[in-house]
Amino acid sequence: MVYSDVKTRLYLVSTGILFLQLIWPSVLEAMPVFARKYNMSCAACHAAYPRLNQFGEYFRDNNMRLPNWRDDTVETGDDRLVLPSSAPFAIRAQAYAQARRGKSIDPVSGDTEQASSDFQSPYLVKLLSSAPLSEHITYYFYGIFAEKGSNGETVIEDAWFRYDDLFGTGVGMMLGQFQISDLMFARETRMPFQDYMVYRMAGITYDRGLLFDRSLGAFDVGIGVVNGNGIEENFNINSPGYRRPDKMFDNNSDKSFFGRIGADAGPATIGLFGLLGEQANATGPAGLDSGNRDTDKRIVGVDISGDVQGKTYWYGQFLWNSWDGFLDRNRDYNWWGGFLGVDYVASDYWTFSGLYNYADADDLSNTDTVYEGIDINSLSLTASYFFMRNVKGIAEVNIDFLGKDSQKGTYYTGHLNKEDYILFGFDAAF
Repeated sequence: MVYSDVKTRLYLVSTGILFLQLIWPSVLEAMPVFARKYNMSCAACHAAYPRLNQFGEYFRDNNMRLPNWRDDTVETGDDRLVLPSSAPFAIRAQAYAQARRGKSIDPVSGDTEQASSDFQSPYLVKLLSSAPLSEHITYYFYGIFAEKGSNGETVIEDAWFRYDDLFGTGVGMMLGQFQISDLMFARETRMPFQDYMVYRMAGITYDRGLLFDRSLGAFDVGIGVVNGNGIEENFNINSPGYRRPDKMFDNNSDKSFFGRIGADAGPATIGLFGLLGEQANATGPAGLDSGNRDTDKRIVGVDISGDVQGKTYWYGQFLWNSWDGFLDRNRDYNWWGGFLGVDYVASDYWTFSGLYNYADADDLSNTDTVYEGIDINSLSLTASYFFMRNVKGIAEVNIDFLGKDSQKGTYYTGHLNKEDYILFGFDAAF
């Protein structure tokens, strides 16, 4: 969200940080892209990498720039050309070893694969880049070279341009690929290894579209429209001609519309989220296939967050989902879920986190489809030790509170195995 009234505060804070650079050079450890650009420690924007502190949120909301953003650009003699003096790239890498009870179970055949001890390295290798291009335009993208054992391919996830003052109205506009759920809590800046599961289950992560945002007094408003079919598919334009060079990224004219309104309520920030769109129905064995019917999809959510003296950060999300005619065209399916989390920054070296995920498949229970797997009830406890500001070791344990189901229908669906795990590893950005 853009805060049009924070430019003065940003200037004062950035001036203070530049002053700190002169009197406290020991904090000037390098941090990807922005730390290199502004010659300041990642501690300026992060309470503990990757969690943002208050200044980091202001920096993000000010289109990822400080007032002196032109200082390290090339002197071209042309004030209508702004080029960074060096390529603004950074790397994030993760590697883990995990002991787990989870299995890979084929929903149709029941065939099972299990590795109770699993070396997951590299778990992720990511290239990031961002820079201001003009007084109002910023770009951001990252590409994944390896993730979760999938090597030999490159995947672009976040990739967008953002204009922060559309037609002088104070409205910000983002065009590109982004996560709808970033309006509430950004998955990329969470401290635990475990994910915000309800966002994935509800299908409000990556999509392509437009997002408009503005601060209206005490309220922050974001409104957007996306294709609604994620970022994995594209479709050839091949009729009535032959081998047309262009592609469609959406396979129909229906779009998903969403929005959030947020406000400070004392020590907390509260938000209300809504989405209205369509999705293909599920069909085939265990509901694994996408059908040719478009079905209505509605989401209503509430989020709340706050911090205590910049040391303890807490947050929570609830989502209610309605999938009309998703399996049976004559029946509507409702389910709900959410998460609660807390991050405690104990010192420059230690951060401790807890994340509780809960979801109830509700009407999708006992449907003999993989959507029974929406059910989750788990607690993740994480300890992060920071060797450097941008290099940390992680130890995490996940406790699965759900009971183990037995096979009840034709297919192997439901909670057929426990999902406890213990994980150790490294997470670095440089």
